Amino acid sequence: MVPACLDAMNAPCTAYSAPATTPDDLLARYGRPVPRYTSYPTAPHFGPQVDGGVYAQWLADLPMGARASLYLHVPFCAELCLYCGCTTTVARRPAPVAAYAARLREEITRVADRIPGRLAVSHLHWGGGTPTLLSGDDFQAVMALIRARFDVQSDAELAIEVDPRVLGPDMIAALTASGITRASLGVQDFDEAVQAAIGRHQSFEETKAAADALRAAGVSSLNLDLIYGLPHQTVASVLRTVRSALALEPDRIAVFGYAHVPWMKKHQALIPDHTLPDAAARLAQAQAIADVLEREGYVAIGLDHFARPDDAMAQRAAEGQLKRNFQGYTTDDAPVLLGFGASAIGMLPQGYVQNLPATPAWHAALEAGGLPVARGIALSAEDRLRRAVIERLMCEASVDLDAELQAHGFASGTFAPELERLQGLEQDGLVVRTGARLAIPHGVRAFTRVVAAVFDARLPAQESAAGPKRHAAAV
Repeated sequence: MVPACLDAMNAPCTAYSAPATTPDDLLARYGRPVPRYTSYPTAPHFGPQVDGGVYAQWLADLPMGARASLYLHVPFCAELCLYCGCTTTVARRPAPVAAYAARLREEITRVADRIPGRLAVSHLHWGGGTPTLLSGDDFQAVMALIRARFDVQSDAELAIEVDPRVLGPDMIAALTASGITRASLGVQDFDEAVQAAIGRHQSFEETKAAADALRAAGVSSLNLDLIYGLPHQTVASVLRTVRSALALEPDRIAVFGYAHVPWMKKHQALIPDHTLPDAAARLAQAQAIADVLEREGYVAIGLDHFARPDDAMAQRAAEGQLKRNFQGYTTDDAPVLLGFGASAIGMLPQGYVQNLPATPAWHAALEAGGLPVARGIALSAEDRLRRAVIERLMCEASVDLDAELQAHGFASGTFAPELERLQGLEQDGLVVRTGARLAIPHGVRAFTRVVAAVFDARLPAQESAAGPKRHAAAV
């Protein structure tokens, strides 16, 4: 059942009484596909009007010494996991990975050449794919170039995604030498039947060995990534995985819902639909995981993250300063995000830009002397307003609409149509409205994206109702 009303700070409120609505009713009404809102506007709305020339001008217009974060994408894996939704391919030989690293250095140089001065870097994130497929020498060469072309701050968070199955002594030494401060270990699930179904075999012992080696090398901050909604998962099985994960004492745990989109990721079609938990089972798994983690002292962060109370992410969330970008929830508040590598997305004050997703095309664009941009979007004043509202809902499960309207210079009645559309969600207990303040009750946070979608002016009405084949299910 839907729990009694709780506001965004988990305190009882009086403006709401839970309706007689069951989780099954809510799932039937609101379980449609909606965006994940790692950006607004979302990536499907990017277009070719933002090309390499536009990006070059945006870079040139950045103010001297602006704060920035960097994202570096490595689109290679040792094998393809069937659940994967990332832009990646299988690399059987080291040569393509080495060639990619050389070209990555070329892109970094070309972008840096177009920026006035050296940007101050506060966050850096290596993602993939599997960044640890790079050789230690190639990894250090890229990091050395970054330090030469950017002003990497002494307290910068330097993070990398790690596949524990592909982490040798050479790479661990390179991470230490390069000053990496945080590693995110992919786990997904420890259940052998689930691992067989998704084509990813990874034991607890293998994962623990990677965690121990990273800590011994000085990479003391560790995250774990888990997934619910995978084939053959049950509440009992995901809880076994969570308890094993807790034994590794991570600082943060991300718990993502599996996005089954075989029309976009063809390899996912190898996962039979009948092996997947239905919406009600997915919701039960997510809630059971959250219950265990919160009982163990982790703070719930946004929609799908959990952190120890002394972790920077939990502290930022408590202060209302949590942010969200293409890497998910983050403490990164830099106004500039530069993306490097095939498919990488960047964010500048002017808008978003995405690189060519196919690695051969990305190589060719750089070889031709340009910037490897495929598409992007320039932000309007209204986009910035809606982005702020959606981000606060995604990060805090609450927002003061009047404060955001005032901050962005819009009239108080701007959101009248959205408030009208919210009435049904209010009646069903998905959101509480007190004047201009909206809050999503703690027990229905799984539907946060549904509330955020109300403020998405670029999501066509027919998509909202029927669900296009471009987004994952809301829960």
